[in-house]
Amino acid sequence: MFNPKLSVITIVFNNAADIERTMLSVLGQTYHNIEYIVVDGASSDGTLGIIKKYADKLAKLISEKDDGIYDAMNKGLAAATGDYVLFMNSGDEFYSENTVANVFATTDDADVYYGETEMIDAKGNSLGQRRHKAPQSFTWRSFKYGMSVSHQAIYVRRLLAGPFDRSYHLSADIDWILNATRKAKKIVNTHQYVAKYLVGGMSKKRHRQSLKERFDIMRKHYGLAPTLFNHIVIALNLGWYWLRYRRTND
Repeated sequence: MFNPKLSVITIVFNNAADIERTMLSVLGQTYHNIEYIVVDGASSDGTLGIIKKYADKLAKLISEKDDGIYDAMNKGLAAATGDYVLFMNSGDEFYSENTVANVFATTDDADVYYGETEMIDAKGNSLGQRRHKAPQSFTWRSFKYGMSVSHQAIYVRRLLAGPFDRSYHLSADIDWILNATRKAKKIVNTHQYVAKYLVGGMSKKRHRQSLKERFDIMRKHYGLAPTLFNHIVIALNLGWYWLRYRRTND
């Protein structure tokens, strides 16, 4: 029976409003071979007290100052011992209590598993599917028109998961996924929703910087000329998406 250990890593800083919901989503999984690691950036708003309520259920709790999101995520990776790793950061959730069990029931011994993500607001209300739907067949080239699989919805074999490049402050997860999938020999679409993503975060607040980083990452992996062409396609798709849903809402 296929029963790999999954290292689930949650990073958080001063997010008392959402951390418990995320932790309960992980701890409530029916799949039991989960190593749960929480990395807290020395929160001062009560977050740490909430985390400590469940300390006996954690494989590791790190609470100390860090140098940003990806420094914290690298700490989680360094502590992980599972066969696969997954990031479920504060505010995000597994889609259901059976999600991990369903993912690993799909097949055995893939390098990467992925699925679809539902967007939610701060109250947990559904905002529907992400604009970029997960592709039927996913490779490292699948991000050329945008991030089609979110990091909450991708399970990566730990041996393929290198550290996040901290020269990127908002979009290193894209680079990380591309690096891992370039090395993957078998990538499996689970054909199901696997995560709920809390809309917002730093990439929304610092949108211009996020877009610049994404362009630089795409240029690194795909080359300058293809990236320029792909961004023309992205702009056209965004325009069509805006017109379509503007008409729907008018």
